[in-house]
Amino acid sequence: MASTTAGGSARAARTPTVAQLRAFVAVAEHRHFRDAASAIGTSQPALSGAVAALEETLGAQLVERTTRKVIITSLGERVAVHARRVLASLQDLTGEVEAARRPFTGPLHLGVIPTVAPYLLPAVLRLVRDSYPDLELHVHEERTPSLLEGLAAGRLDLLLLALPAGGGSPTRDIPLFDEDFVLVTPPEHELAGRVGVPRDVLLDLDVLLLEEGHCLRDQALDLCREVGAEAGGSTTRAAGLSTLVQLVAGGLGVTLLPATALEVEAGRTDRLAAVHFADPAPGRRIGLATRPGSARSAEYDRFADSLREVLAELPVRIVSS
Repeated sequence: MASTTAGGSARAARTPTVAQLRAFVAVAEHRHFRDAASAIGTSQPALSGAVAALEETLGAQLVERTTRKVIITSLGERVAVHARRVLASLQDLTGEVEAARRPFTGPLHLGVIPTVAPYLLPAVLRLVRDSYPDLELHVHEERTPSLLEGLAAGRLDLLLLALPAGGGSPTRDIPLFDEDFVLVTPPEHELAGRVGVPRDVLLDLDVLLLEEGHCLRDQALDLCREVGAEAGGSTTRAAGLSTLVQLVAGGLGVTLLPATALEVEAGRTDRLAAVHFADPAPGRRIGLATRPGSARSAEYDRFADSLREVLAELPVRIVSS
């Protein structure tokens, strides 16, 4: 049915193409045409043309183009939400067909947070290599907000991260294990090597943190607030746990590490000592997250069962399905 404009003329309703939606979502996420084009593997002129074609199709301006930056209009922000849902649904459609035809085959885009990737990926990759040789695993190490955006948009299929996943879009969380936090200090620190220390020792410590955007930073801040300690006052920040450990070894403070990271990070220096909290020790839950109703849900549940088996050798408490 044709639509009628205010002037009385009729304009045939047209449906955006998948390529147009994918291009616009990339621009909405990156706020930069060159970066967006690189992210989806196309040229900048092609991407710009696709976005312009989408605006023409919808008869609305979605993007404000300036010489310095890209601004998404208020309508564009709403369109981006719908576009992500459409792309995710298409991903589920093709995934359902492929999963029914051949489970544990084809591409699987796994997103992993940086405070998990170095410590769990060896076990994950070994599992895939030994048990699912036909699975084309693609690993994306990103912080939680970026992972959740990628999952909602259909760019990622499955996430390995701290639970609950949270975010603006709903997820189906599959718990794998719980792990304790360990306080790490220089070896000459008065707490070095102690076991069973209460949480309130944090009251008198300068706790170093990761930079903003890491969920582990938020968890450390929550723990400090729980005991009334102030954290985050230091201007020293680290982008990753390896750097954070080196700061501790250099005498700039103490920090919290997940138990799965302790052996790896302590092996990088002899200037690190572990302090274990009294039970119940603070910690975090790690698991998988996917889109609710994903066509590959049964496959992901089986994958989680296999992961629990191989991760049981780590210093964690497995959470049964």
